[in-house]
Amino acid sequence: MAHTLDDVHTTLNTEVARRADELWDVALRLHADPEYAFAEHRSAALLTGVLEREGFAVERGVAGLPTAFTARSGHGRPAVALLLEYDALPGLGHACGHNLIAAAGLGAALAVRTVLGGTPGSVLAVGSPAEEGGGGKVLEAEAGVFDDVDAALMFHPGVYDWVRAPLTAQVQYRVGFHGRAAHPTGNPTEGIDALAALIELFNVVHGLGRRLPQASHIQGIVTQGGTATNIVPEYAEGRFGLRAATTAELEDLVEQLRTCAEGVALATGTRAEIERATVRYEHFRDSDVLSERFAGHLARAGITLTPPLPGVHLGSSDIGNVSSRVPAIHPFVAIMGADGSDHTPEFARAAASDRARTVLTAVTGALARTAADVLLDADLRVRAWARHREPEALQPSRRGLPETSAAPGGAGRTGTGKGQPW
Repeated sequence: MAHTLDDVHTTLNTEVARRADELWDVALRLHADPEYAFAEHRSAALLTGVLEREGFAVERGVAGLPTAFTARSGHGRPAVALLLEYDALPGLGHACGHNLIAAAGLGAALAVRTVLGGTPGSVLAVGSPAEEGGGGKVLEAEAGVFDDVDAALMFHPGVYDWVRAPLTAQVQYRVGFHGRAAHPTGNPTEGIDALAALIELFNVVHGLGRRLPQASHIQGIVTQGGTATNIVPEYAEGRFGLRAATTAELEDLVEQLRTCAEGVALATGTRAEIERATVRYEHFRDSDVLSERFAGHLARAGITLTPPLPGVHLGSSDIGNVSSRVPAIHPFVAIMGADGSDHTPEFARAAASDRARTVLTAVTGALARTAADVLLDADLRVRAWARHREPEALQPSRRGLPETSAAPGGAGRTGTGKGQPW
């Protein structure tokens, strides 16, 4: 049994290297058999099967979700969670690289159990479905899955190497307008055009967009606009996606959409209905204490992480709802060049490439070593929780202060790339 933290890190490196072929096989099997939101039955069975064979206590169907699971080794606190995503994109397969996220979280959990089995505390592998649409981690967080966890760790493949993820808050709302049907020629004055009201809402929202803060926007589509051209539409409906840099700003944006819709209804004689259509993804709160520790470990594998470019936002993810509860990390590690983008066929191919295999091994080791640090270094946990409890306005990424590279040395890669549209 290793004794010092350096000894533990060395032993974890050896263990991850021993499992590298096995983990790559898992990543390729997931990649070859993509499944979608809340229907990832074979993927969940593959992952839980491995965990169970390795001695983890597996609970399936957590948070009332058939394809969600937790797998625990050990008992009590301290506790570290490795997050596994495994849903794919319809028509594109694993074009967001979730096969690599699952394999890395799996490998880190297995390595930590093997090396630190019997150490006080617990390691938890959390299988979270439907990140691409549905928000498995939102529902797991609400069900208390992360209530007794000291850190939540994961990575995301991308087109650049960034120490933290600038992920926005997002939600979707349904807005419907009720009018009155009529014949547009026979009795046009009797009609109240619900579609005209919906179109006016789009115009008002477009005007609103000119004065929204950075990273805030509303994007809408028409989902119902009438049934025939010779009937004044009595009902019309749109679906609006709202994003903002912070969860508080998102709530402000929701109220502005509600005000706009109610104002349009008053002006057009219609009646508006506004209701939330999806779970809300909160913005991501990075634990810089843990992210810097992860980046330092990854640098020793030859990949240097840098701060994200100022003003760049990459979309949204349900990891935000976890990060508001416990210290969390979500770095990006490149598996293709900065001129590419995820959610493309090219990225799906990259998720099964030689470069992805190299990244998978490096990231699995860094996650495992960071998880071990959380379990064995009480001072690290204290500092991570203290920073987590600080008001965000006091944290470097919110103060607008320059950030330093978290990981000196190494032959890393950098790039700007394109935004990632969760």
